[in-house]
Amino acid sequence: MSISKLYDIFLHSAGVNTDTRTIRENQLFVALKGENFDGNAFALQALEQGACCAVVNDTVEADDPRLFKVPDTLAALQALGAYHRQQLDIPVIGLTGTNGKTTTKELIRSVLAAKYRVVATEGNLNNDIGVPLSVLKIGEDAQIAIIEMGASHPEDLKPLLAVSQPTHGLITNVGKAHLEGFGSYEGVKHAKGLLYDYLKAHDGIAFANGDDAVLQEMLWERELSCIAYGMKDVTVLPSSPAHPFLRMEFPDCLLETHLVGAYNAANILAALKIGWFFGVPRKDAIEAIASYVPSNNRSQLVKTEKNTLIVDAYNANPSSMAVALDNLALVEGRKVALLGAMRELGAESEEEHRKVVARLKGTEAYLVGEEFIQAAAGSGIQAFATSDELAAYLQAHPLQDCVVLVKGSRSTRMEKVIASL
Repeated sequence: MSISKLYDIFLHSAGVNTDTRTIRENQLFVALKGENFDGNAFALQALEQGACCAVVNDTVEADDPRLFKVPDTLAALQALGAYHRQQLDIPVIGLTGTNGKTTTKELIRSVLAAKYRVVATEGNLNNDIGVPLSVLKIGEDAQIAIIEMGASHPEDLKPLLAVSQPTHGLITNVGKAHLEGFGSYEGVKHAKGLLYDYLKAHDGIAFANGDDAVLQEMLWERELSCIAYGMKDVTVLPSSPAHPFLRMEFPDCLLETHLVGAYNAANILAALKIGWFFGVPRKDAIEAIASYVPSNNRSQLVKTEKNTLIVDAYNANPSSMAVALDNLALVEGRKVALLGAMRELGAESEEEHRKVVARLKGTEAYLVGEEFIQAAAGSGIQAFATSDELAAYLQAHPLQDCVVLVKGSRSTRMEKVIASL
């Protein structure tokens, strides 16, 4: 495979696409293959729909000069992304962590956009396909980029780092998640720590929460210095019905956000620190945070005709569940927790779900998923097999004038209960 030849095609294209359903004129189509799909079967269709070229496996028998045949199309996509990254002389901030990646990325984007032309990972395209696609969207006019990287197995970050080649990096935190893939909490630390390893090897700059003992230990083990941020000289004000959003008091100003949960304070401080490091004026950075409105079921406050909802239903693991419940405990008034099961916890799943049930003692709660059905047996807390069943129950037994936390792993589809609230 001649990556320089493929790159020349890319430069004259309208960008890269891996989905024939959204292909546009003059795009470069990359035929990816997974367990339940094979893009090679749709390569000719992509060309008929206007693609300038289709990157396919070399086993494809069709003969068309617009077919670019390679041994491995995913490897070709990643190599193309890495080659493009090497042509860019701009700071690239690599971002990973157990919780808060996407929210922190969006906060950093908002702050840096006050001064720079910023390109950042769209949505949560943070895997072995999403990262090269994100890098390939960095145009020649971009001044800084933010690339989010996710991992569910010990070495997942290695190819993502090879593609994104970050000059700066941030690990939001390290918690218990994807334990089936990582094997243990130590496996999570190793996987996230690959970002620190890369920065150390390439003279990069790390940003880290100085209040997080785990991150500080990981930095110390690698003899990697960091630019620290933390809660010193910052006060998180209590929430109330009059002030439901996170408010942070600095020595010189009060920052009122549109985010829910004190746990987002560290994410905000990370974004501010990075912004100030890159020369964003303090006033502009604060205003950028104040203007940011979350979406996609992450730390959202939703007011219905009957209740106030804290919607954080995009994902869940033991650490994010703990801080969400801590935040709910601080809220005034009648509080209700609607929680979906935490998935991919392996051998620790039963124990972690029992811990959540134990924490809910004295709290009005309704649970979803087989894991919670087993953990809640004998507790007096109602548990349902699916979010559809819980939604039907809430239709028949409506909640009124409550603050309701809605949280669960993506597969539990907890957003389905919102219409009943």
